[in-house]
Amino acid sequence: MPRDYYEVLGLAKGASEADIKKAYRKLARQYHPDRNPGDKSAEARFKEVQEAHDVLSDPTKRAQYDQFGFAGPQGPGGGGPFRWGGGAGGGGPQFDAGAFDAEDLSELLRRFGMGGMGMGAEDLGGRRGRGRTRRQAPAEAEAEATIPFLTAARGGKVSLSINGSQVDVKVPAGIEEGKRLRLAGQAPGGGDLYIKIHVEPHPYFRREGNNVLIEVPISVAEAMLGAKVDVPTLDGEHLTVKVPPGTSSHARLRLRGKGIAGGDQFVEIKVAVPKVEDARGRELVEELARLHPQSPRAGVRW
Repeated sequence: MPRDYYEVLGLAKGASEADIKKAYRKLARQYHPDRNPGDKSAEARFKEVQEAHDVLSDPTKRAQYDQFGFAGPQGPGGGGPFRWGGGAGGGGPQFDAGAFDAEDLSELLRRFGMGGMGMGAEDLGGRRGRGRTRRQAPAEAEAEATIPFLTAARGGKVSLSINGSQVDVKVPAGIEEGKRLRLAGQAPGGGDLYIKIHVEPHPYFRREGNNVLIEVPISVAEAMLGAKVDVPTLDGEHLTVKVPPGTSSHARLRLRGKGIAGGDQFVEIKVAVPKVEDARGRELVEELARLHPQSPRAGVRW
């Protein structure tokens, strides 16, 4: 007789549907033939886990199993899906075909040793069981992966290690941190695999929606007089950007269409102020202040 289904999944009889699903996923991954090639013991264990999940995840099958176990209800008063009694053929098992669908009947035949006698669900009573065959949907699985910033921005293919196997994944341009990718049929057992994406930080680019920012330092003289500076873009080229005279720190210059998925790239200016220690340098700065007086805090609210 097969092992108790709850014991197979390592659960108590009152386990919830969530507990059954969680235990099945864990054991199916552990004993899946793809992870245990040539291991007959693991293959048998995997089939045992599949069978236990098939019964316990179906409310009707589980209720019948909880009430009658493997043997079924006995005696003429039994109210289950099959009965024992003195039918036309004697005292052997008599089945009520109408209480099962085709899949359930085939399973009962197998358990009572009649699966090898050429009998199918349609052989009982000369008709098929009522209802359509139910198949358990393959279980889904989840994994996490970290991809480079530029791959997330521009899209491309990456090779990821998922559950011990290398999988080539196509990343759409513009994917964001925390988004999930679906790989059909890649989970253990043939279900769909969902990959939660994490994006590595970039050394100098940072992202705001579909816009990309890069901080560019300039000198005081460049800020005052204007300048032309070369800046990198996502596609690897360098563009020359014109900095207008009188540009202050945190000013942003736009490169249209150079961001992510149609967004823009912004050049954020950072003015690098030198430390003046010699007397002549101080005289020149003081003279500049007299020639171009400023009141930068005149408009602040505090």
